[in-house]
Amino acid sequence: MSTIKKVPLGTQGLHVSVEGLGCMGMTGGVNGMSVYGEADEAESLATLHRALELGVDMLDTADLYGPMKNERLVAKVLAGQRDKFTVATKFGFEVDDNEQWTGGYNGRPEYVRKSIERSLRNLGTDYVDLYYLHRVDPATPIEETVGAMSRLVAEGKVRYLGLSEVPADTLRRAHAVHPISALESEYSLFDRRVEDEGIIAAARELGIGFVAYSPLGRGFLSGDIKTPDDFEANDSRRWFPRYQGENFYKNLELVEKLKAQATAKGVTPAQLALAWVLAQDVVVIPGTKRRKYLEANVAAASLVLSATDLAELDAIMPVGSAAGAAYPAGF
Repeated sequence: MSTIKKVPLGTQGLHVSVEGLGCMGMTGGVNGMSVYGEADEAESLATLHRALELGVDMLDTADLYGPMKNERLVAKVLAGQRDKFTVATKFGFEVDDNEQWTGGYNGRPEYVRKSIERSLRNLGTDYVDLYYLHRVDPATPIEETVGAMSRLVAEGKVRYLGLSEVPADTLRRAHAVHPISALESEYSLFDRRVEDEGIIAAARELGIGFVAYSPLGRGFLSGDIKTPDDFEANDSRRWFPRYQGENFYKNLELVEKLKAQATAKGVTPAQLALAWVLAQDVVVIPGTKRRKYLEANVAAASLVLSATDLAELDAIMPVGSAAGAAYPAGF
């Protein structure tokens, strides 16, 4: 089993494993809704330890996940070896004092302060390597939010700043206040909006690293999901338009084409899809809660795709080919 190389993320000095680990699914979902089915804590912890053995040292969590439970789980693997990990966490979905998402967003300076102090307690650490604004608060100018985040850097509570799912103009405005090291957005063969909307191009122009979450299309590109009934009853994907009704079966046709290409190369569809994203010169954070999938994902990082391979995959899933919206209305 090969290990993962480290690469610069942005131009401010942060270096991370080119493949990180998305931890969201390890503790269930938000306000009682499951994310990708139920999780087993012992296997999740074993997966976190195995990640470090393989060189996957970037862990991606957020206060929203659980809420709070995910950061506390990650704390268990950080204990006694904090310096071996790059910890990325996020805030911005408003979580109240009862540890429930309110359904709203909060980017006000006082909430920035409250959120980092809470996350540091949850994680059992005195600093976070990469602190993301999870989603922009439409009621608070981005300059105010990032200004408050920059003060956390000055105080040593945060090393580098990031944003998640923002358009190019917001990225530029934020970067003018304080250097942004990373932009985290959904990006996969299945979802290429960041190309279509000029977002990834803006990040590169500004020297901001790009982190692709859901690089396997929320697990859909694995080829393991054959019908909507394969999702557990409380799996959040049941509420996403892309995995409902006619959209589901249209998108399944794309996956079948991917499977054929993967079979021809002697790899799994997930490995081929992951290798495509890595070939775009970005960092990926595929989420898993099981060691066997982690190991398969790490193996994908050593898969080299030729120009012909990439062109064939582009032809299978060009920009805009996925049927259905990426999120439920209003999310």
